[in-house]
Amino acid sequence: MAYVLGVDVGTTGARALLVDERGGVVAGATAEYPLYTPRPQWAEQEPEDWWQGCVTAIRRLLSEARVRPSEIAAMGLSGQMHGVVLLDQADQVLRRSIIWADQRSQAQCDWITERIGAERMIRRTLNPALTGFSAPKLLWIRDNEPETFAKARRFLLPKDYVRFMLTGEFASEVSDASGTALFDVRARDWAWDVIDDLELPRQLVPPVFESPVVTGRVSASAAEATGLPVGLPVVGGGGDQAAGAVGNGIVDTGIISSTIGTSGVVFAFTDEPKLDPQGRLQTFCHAVPGKWHVMGVTQGAGLSLRWFRDNFAAAELAVAASTGMDAYDLLAREASRAPAGCEGLLWLPYLMGERAPILDPQARGVLFGVTARTDRAMVIRAIMEGVAYSLRDSLEIMRQEMNIPVHEARASGGGARSQLWRQIQADVFGMEMSLLHVSEGPAYGAALLASVGAGIYSSVPEACAATIRVVERLEPGPDRAVYERLYPVYRGLYPVLKDSFREVARLV
Repeated sequence: MAYVLGVDVGTTGARALLVDERGGVVAGATAEYPLYTPRPQWAEQEPEDWWQGCVTAIRRLLSEARVRPSEIAAMGLSGQMHGVVLLDQADQVLRRSIIWADQRSQAQCDWITERIGAERMIRRTLNPALTGFSAPKLLWIRDNEPETFAKARRFLLPKDYVRFMLTGEFASEVSDASGTALFDVRARDWAWDVIDDLELPRQLVPPVFESPVVTGRVSASAAEATGLPVGLPVVGGGGDQAAGAVGNGIVDTGIISSTIGTSGVVFAFTDEPKLDPQGRLQTFCHAVPGKWHVMGVTQGAGLSLRWFRDNFAAAELAVAASTGMDAYDLLAREASRAPAGCEGLLWLPYLMGERAPILDPQARGVLFGVTARTDRAMVIRAIMEGVAYSLRDSLEIMRQEMNIPVHEARASGGGARSQLWRQIQADVFGMEMSLLHVSEGPAYGAALLASVGAGIYSSVPEACAATIRVVERLEPGPDRAVYERLYPVYRGLYPVLKDSFREVARLV
């Protein structure tokens, strides 16, 4: 029996997963690390925390699994996209990473759009310059911390920093590089003319590979740190959404994934690059070689419920600590007492600005429709419903404007563990919501990519067909009618509040 290892460098923690050649999960382990928000709408993390989190998760996994490290055939990496890691000449990290959720770089986005031209930017990279992407973050550092930027010799994405620590190799792969705003998504290579026009050094960016390709091998020092064997092949892997899509079997048309992690993503496979001319949805290279995907991102999906948990759920946290239950399960249990639609209570999940479809880094979270009857259960359920409404915004663009065929959605991420949240999505989307036998997402997808790199399977679709199966299908229920009435109200709130968001951002 051969085994493969998948490691996901997430926003809240690192996840390591050991998978056998039939797709069975043998063992898994997680190690959390902090997120820093030094100012409103700013988000940073320490790359060393990612590395130590991965080391801890891998060691925990190896101690739990009854598998010899020498039996692992290959490993794959996944991770949060868009974060900027800068290394100096001695390969030392220069500053905390500005990560995907950070919204400080609107001025740099405007400069990129002016410098490159809006039409040319979308033509060359298939996407506009957005605050979530890497290039504006690089330029923010150049504009605001010139001494730091002058020392920079390498730029790496989060999972690729972990790759460097594992192998000593500087490398990325096409799905993650697609989110930098420096990548020719059609040609699956760096957009060198864009890099030149932004006056960024070409040597700053690493070589790129297809996701199942071996990009390096575990070094002696990394083997000592992690317990992995020296020389273990490390494949390109994927950005968290592309790797998660592989883990969900989104490798053919008609099936989408709806992922609720810290952020939320609706993800659709495409055989060729498909473009939203307005740039509301992003078009990236898929982790499947020669294929692409379209996705719409809700910045504050699971983050919304985490925000509530951390600030207003002391009772659930206490019960969870004393019983071993999950605080999120307790919150979902309370939310299930509230009626669908929460008597008109609506949540706009804009805690970190918003990407799809409004592309507004200044947007803020809103709880709308509070009355004297509003109780805690309604607030929790309204948060879950608001995230589903936001994901539907992206789904509507795919179905109605981009003509992407969709007949099934697969639930993924931490939100997929909640039966209530899965049913809310089925009702809000008006379509079947299915659940797979494994809900690991990116780490599982990274392991499947490693199985292709190790030669266990000849292609990513073959690996998915052999390992993935659906275990639950939820059809829309009677609550769908409630959501159909309230969704237009939800859609109407942002246009009314847009100028107020801008004024609040100016004032604070």
